[in-house]
Amino acid sequence: MVQKRGACDGCNAKGTCATTPEGMEISALNPVKARVGQTVKVSLRPETYLKGTMLVYGLPLVLFIAGAMAGKNIGEKYMAGVNSDVVAAIAGFSALVASLLLVRIWSKKLESKTEYQPVIDEIIE
Repeated sequence: MVQKRGACDGCNAKGTCATTPEGMEISALNPVKARVGQTVKVSLRPETYLKGTMLVYGLPLVLFIAGAMAGKNIGEKYMAGVNSDVVAAIAGFSALVASLLLVRIWSKKLESKTEYQPVIDEIIE
């Protein structure tokens, strides 16, 4: 169980955690052989956190912008009777939806890898 913090109330992903009145339940690797009831320090490698952030936020943003730019160019060159801004919006949002689906699939695959899981570093009590 991880203690619930004040930042949890405003978190956009709070529905993805298994929250209880005592805190949030997470799975973590246990190389220090901690037992149930002990207080422990849990960490996530900084590079893992950065990769996850870029995957969840960066990739959809980049693909949204790239899709909108490609849609604008396609609209101007090949669709003379259609407003190119409409084509850009449709292409941008289509790329965004596709990227979110890709992120969902990719994150499911990464969940099972130990390098992307939280680790219990030490027993505090």
